[in-house]
Amino acid sequence: MEITAPTLEYLRLLPLILVFAGACLGVLVEAVVPRRLRWPVQVGLTLLTLVVALAVTVTGFRDADTGISAVGALAVDDPSYFAWMALLGLGLLSLLLFTERTLNGGVSAFAPQAAAVPGSADEELALRARTEHSEVYPLVLFSLFGMMLFASANDLLMLFVALEVLSLPLYLICTLARRRRLLSQEAGLKYFMLGALASAFFLYGVALLFGYSGSFTLADLDAAVTRGTGSDWMLLAGLAGVVVGLLFKIGAVPFHAWTPDVYTGAPTAVTAFMSACTKVAAVVALLRVLYVGLGGIRWDWQPLIAVVAVLTMAVGSLLAITQDDVKRMLAYSSVTHAGFMLTAVSGASLAGGPRQLSSVGSTLFYLVAYGVASIGAFAVVTLVRDRNGEASRLSDWAGLGRRHPWLAGAFSVFMLSFAGIPLTSGFIAKVSVFESAWSGGFPWLVVAGVVLSLLAAYFYLRVIVTLFFAEPTERPTQVRGAAGGGGPTPAASGTGTGGGGGATAMATTDVLQLGGERTAASVDPGAVGAGRASVATYGAVAVAVVVTIVFGLVPGPLLELAVQAGVFLR
Repeated sequence: MEITAPTLEYLRLLPLILVFAGACLGVLVEAVVPRRLRWPVQVGLTLLTLVVALAVTVTGFRDADTGISAVGALAVDDPSYFAWMALLGLGLLSLLLFTERTLNGGVSAFAPQAAAVPGSADEELALRARTEHSEVYPLVLFSLFGMMLFASANDLLMLFVALEVLSLPLYLICTLARRRRLLSQEAGLKYFMLGALASAFFLYGVALLFGYSGSFTLADLDAAVTRGTGSDWMLLAGLAGVVVGLLFKIGAVPFHAWTPDVYTGAPTAVTAFMSACTKVAAVVALLRVLYVGLGGIRWDWQPLIAVVAVLTMAVGSLLAITQDDVKRMLAYSSVTHAGFMLTAVSGASLAGGPRQLSSVGSTLFYLVAYGVASIGAFAVVTLVRDRNGEASRLSDWAGLGRRHPWLAGAFSVFMLSFAGIPLTSGFIAKVSVFESAWSGGFPWLVVAGVVLSLLAAYFYLRVIVTLFFAEPTERPTQVRGAAGGGGPTPAASGTGTGGGGGATAMATTDVLQLGGERTAASVDPGAVGAGRASVATYGAVAVAVVVTIVFGLVPGPLLELAVQAGVFLR
């Protein structure tokens, strides 16, 4: 019997190969490179991998090197290239937050020893030794590799494999926060348990769709749906299972419960990465499944997606209004924006509006606009600090615009973009998705979206009012650290349960710091954040502000790319 070797289009798949190879090399670095050199080597390797992969992706998109690849498992088409460019670009931007060390006294924001029990002697020793986890960098690359697979998967089995590849590293790095270890571990456990449940629904749906069509390939599924062969209940049940798994990753209602806890407990750099990149991969995968594999029953799933979109926008906005924690507010904001993205998905329009944007194109533009603003917002969160680290309570941000107007102004730009205010990329994004929904026959959904946009604008504008017009709060507090020391003590840099290491000093107020700058009151030099933030974090904020404003003023180039990437390959 002759066995034919599969044919792989290596040049077309080179971006995927590069990211996977970079992740594998990162694992080898952990095994062979001395501990003191691992962090700079891992950062350099990760940055080089993402830059080279992005350059190769741009070249492939420009040369229109598209086609069904990997024996039919992957569809390297224009939407795939756009998603890859978005994932690699947003991954680079969020990676700048991973490299931040100066805010934490010369160490990263990740736990020194993940296996140690919070507050234990082992963790205390690791804190004193100033060890850190450089393994997060290959884990990020593995997750990005899974996201790129997820966005381009052309069969249901590959979708499931990609879902697990992108999810498993995220479950782990969510638990690695250096401070508030128990909260971080709780977040990772919740994400893992609920993610496993969603994966089970997804896999059950895949099994039912395979039973209906006799194939895992999306094109074969579409052909079976068009012929109308098989059991209708099996088709609809399979559709429900797959959509549940995808909506969980997007963070849509009613599968959003994990979002606020995970976003709050995970290290902020990880939260920024998840909020932007996971949505890109999951939304593009949802578009491909619905449009390529199940387009023949669009009248069955369109009303479902429209209802989920309205519920997601409404629930996310209402819950965001009640939050007094900035990270939780941004988490519910991400839920709200998932609803706006689903508004375009439910329209299922092939071309509409003056720019001839399809639902795919408008959704892709929205993903980039939201992703950039989201990473920028979380970058600002890492810079606003008190004696315990990040000051995420909204009341702690009162009057920030008076002392540091540039930083408050940057955060305000992101809030205005989220609200869809003109002259920001968020405004163009919302107009685009509303155009797609309207041309797809859902005017009532557009009306609901506009009304809920006004509701969402309330809590964004409330933050701006707090930044510039509210009076700063003052609270007596005790800051533990060496009165003249230059670095954080274990108590300041760890879980808050450790003791020792210097005298106790009293500060008159609980002080906000921006990258270690002293503000209105004095601060113990041994407190958290006694150094200025690195150029990387400031750079992430600056890049996000510029991109948000530029694509709000001159959206044409990105819209043209979105128009070009608006058609899936079948």
